[in-house]
Amino acid sequence: MTPRLFAIALASTALTGLPALAAEKAEVLDTYADIAEAGYSDSLTTAQALRDAVAALVEAPSEATLDAAKEAWLAARVPYQQTEVFRFGNAIVDDWEGKVNAWPLDEGLIDYVDSGYGEASDENEYRVLNVIANPGFDLAGETVDATEITPELIADTLHEADETEANVASGYHAIEFLLWGQDLHGTEAGAGERPYTDYMQGEGCTGGNCDRRADYLTAATDLLVSDLEYMAAQWAEGGAAREALLTDEDAGLSAILTGMGSLSYGEQAGERMKLGLMLNDPEEEHDCFSDNTHNSHYYDGLGIRNVYLGSYTRTDGSTVSGPSVSELVAEADPAVDAELKAKLDHTVAALQALVDAAEGGMAYDMMLAPGNAEGEALITAAVDGLVDQTSSIERAVTALGVSDIAFEGSDSLDNPTAVFQ
Repeated sequence: MTPRLFAIALASTALTGLPALAAEKAEVLDTYADIAEAGYSDSLTTAQALRDAVAALVEAPSEATLDAAKEAWLAARVPYQQTEVFRFGNAIVDDWEGKVNAWPLDEGLIDYVDSGYGEASDENEYRVLNVIANPGFDLAGETVDATEITPELIADTLHEADETEANVASGYHAIEFLLWGQDLHGTEAGAGERPYTDYMQGEGCTGGNCDRRADYLTAATDLLVSDLEYMAAQWAEGGAAREALLTDEDAGLSAILTGMGSLSYGEQAGERMKLGLMLNDPEEEHDCFSDNTHNSHYYDGLGIRNVYLGSYTRTDGSTVSGPSVSELVAEADPAVDAELKAKLDHTVAALQALVDAAEGGMAYDMMLAPGNAEGEALITAAVDGLVDQTSSIERAVTALGVSDIAFEGSDSLDNPTAVFQ
């Protein structure tokens, strides 16, 4: 976890005592919870579609069924990334999120990797364990029977095995790796190129252990669905996350602003974007196997704006909207509201420029290449937009008199020399 910076400790103002504003706060919290419920419900629905596509791939491996599973994975990322703004301020989400979206991962834990990948290290003894090739192994002093690959084996034994964060065994990125395979192109054009024959049963199987690979992919997708079922339920009426949010209006508003500022600054601008640019490292891409990082960044940024404006467009085209944080800020300080809305729009436009460039042939990992001035400028513009909007989120915090907020930081932004130590 990166250091908590941008600490803001403000005395509550008389705003908290105004009955009309208190009522508005309750409505804003309801909108926020409704958007969370809709976002996680959409994430669940698209994960269920992914599960169906994976089942079709396993049943009849072909270029067509593999491509369909990949498209289902890409579609599943759209609503999920818009939910990341619910992290940081909501403990229920923070405690759960690592199961579904942890990255980067040492993929050799799961399956075969290229010979240039390397061996086990002091940092991760199990980085080349290759569970798919090994039905039995020792893990942290215990003998593990992995004859049957199940969601329970993945969740309870393999994920973050030996308390190592790089041992990501579940979630979107484990599934991404199993569909695309390693991206061995570095900062050149091209994503992962796993052949569909990696899922052929019997004759024609490539990569070995095709039956166990199919079992792992199936189990990981089932696990993703069940994890999303859990989180969607937490935001439904009577759910624990919704109830925790609504219990204290000021604490609930603090949770909203904490999520916005922390995702904007430390997580997205810092850990997901600036760090990779400083290192010129495609391994720091968020969706590194599929070359989908540009979309993940875009939908993260869109999610922040969704929450501030109190409006989310669902995957079926319908809209969930209601009283917003923007309205509260506009009542307290119209200039701050106008400034923050303009900056959110500016950032979304900068992230859209990343999407346009990637769809035009310059994938995000290519943007990270040393000497790619155009790519560096595109990423830097988005980082600058995210950092700049965070300063306005801080001003919104001040305008609303919300107390004791701490935004996540990142060495890449706050202490760059530490990155290279």
